[in-house]
Amino acid sequence: MEEKQLAIHVEGLDKIYKLFDHNRDRLVDSLGLTRKKKYREHFALKGVNLDIYQGECVGIIGTNGSGKSTILKIITGVLNETNGTVQVNGRISALLELGAGFNMEYNGIENVYLNGTMIGFSEKEIDEKLQDILDFADIGEYVYQPVKTYSSGMFVRLAFAVAINIDPEILIVDEALSVGDVFFQAKCYHKFEEFKKQGKTILFVSHDLSAISKYCDRAVLLNQGVKLGEGSPKEMIDTYKRVLVGQYEMPETDGRGGLLQDEDIRNAAAAKAGEKAEKKEPAKEPGGLPSQAANSQGVNPQALEYGTKEAEITGYYVTDGNGIQTTTILKGEVFTLHMKVRIHEDVAAPIFALSVKNIKGVEITGTNTMVERAFLEGVKAGEELEITFTQKVRLQGGDYLLSLGVTGYKGDSFTVYHRLYDIINLTIISDRDTVGYFDMESDVKVKHAAKQVHGA
Repeated sequence: MEEKQLAIHVEGLDKIYKLFDHNRDRLVDSLGLTRKKKYREHFALKGVNLDIYQGECVGIIGTNGSGKSTILKIITGVLNETNGTVQVNGRISALLELGAGFNMEYNGIENVYLNGTMIGFSEKEIDEKLQDILDFADIGEYVYQPVKTYSSGMFVRLAFAVAINIDPEILIVDEALSVGDVFFQAKCYHKFEEFKKQGKTILFVSHDLSAISKYCDRAVLLNQGVKLGEGSPKEMIDTYKRVLVGQYEMPETDGRGGLLQDEDIRNAAAAKAGEKAEKKEPAKEPGGLPSQAANSQGVNPQALEYGTKEAEITGYYVTDGNGIQTTTILKGEVFTLHMKVRIHEDVAAPIFALSVKNIKGVEITGTNTMVERAFLEGVKAGEELEITFTQKVRLQGGDYLLSLGVTGYKGDSFTVYHRLYDIINLTIISDRDTVGYFDMESDVKVKHAAKQVHGA
């Protein structure tokens, strides 16, 4: 079996920034006029180890400020590390920040030659690649205009076309596709697939978890400058969802740059005290629902709200099939919408409802307790009810908006007690989308028809 070759090796990587309270402290420190430390140290990266092999497509995920862009800049040589080792085997082409390496006064073609030269190509080599770059960018006659006149979409097309067509051995991309239109993104991802088949290496940072799930062989999760783990995209996305809602305890270091898992830390502490470690549960408010502070992830602060408030929705959140609170769900899995309702006046037969819309406002699906025949009784003032809607996700990958409601009838009059429109943003992650709004989960088979044999 052929041994995999390392493309990128990162070991014990630290990046420390000095934070000063006053500009004068920065000046005093830079001139070496005092021995007293005038700054606080901030670890953008702390003890990060990472190996990426040739031919892999590796995604890096994490919240804002987790160190994703910092590690890419160190790998590409834009930043210097404070401590640690970085080794790169192969020619890198990087698309880190729009405009990096471009002269805004030059036209598109001049910038192609400028960027190619910076990467290490000769003018003759760029000549051979020029037509491929222009075809990929597809910005027409604008290529002869100064780059400062380009729209953001045209700019990213040209920048990406240069990065991906100069035949790199390692391609590094940092969120650069977010301004491209859907057709251009499809073209870029198709190029990714070509690169993978050619045995080239891709390092990819994105907040688009569907792209990470679909295109990456492996994912790395960073948080607060620390690598929490690496593994299959699904495993890391599941862990990332815990981080987003504060249900992941940051691991401590073992003093050698390694990390202790939170379970190990609790067990060790309990052993010292001679007690059995208790599993840590998320904070809860009365009624058994997670605290509203933890509910803020994915909640729309400007949602449309109205109703008589005879019955009021006082809590809501989403959990995945493992019971983890999150607003990011994998297609094909089960999720549950939890809703808590307080009854302020007697209500004959309240109806609790859930509906799902896409971001264009098209109502995709929905249900309620009357349709499902799940609750058809009256309630008294002062009661509190907990309602759950559990369903399998058959929606295509993308963002959706959940709306909640409590309604009912006063005699023949339909009454809205409380409605919250577009209150929760639900993100569906998919590595295989079919046509339309939902997946019919078709079982498709193709076989060769039996050949007819004619007699002599």
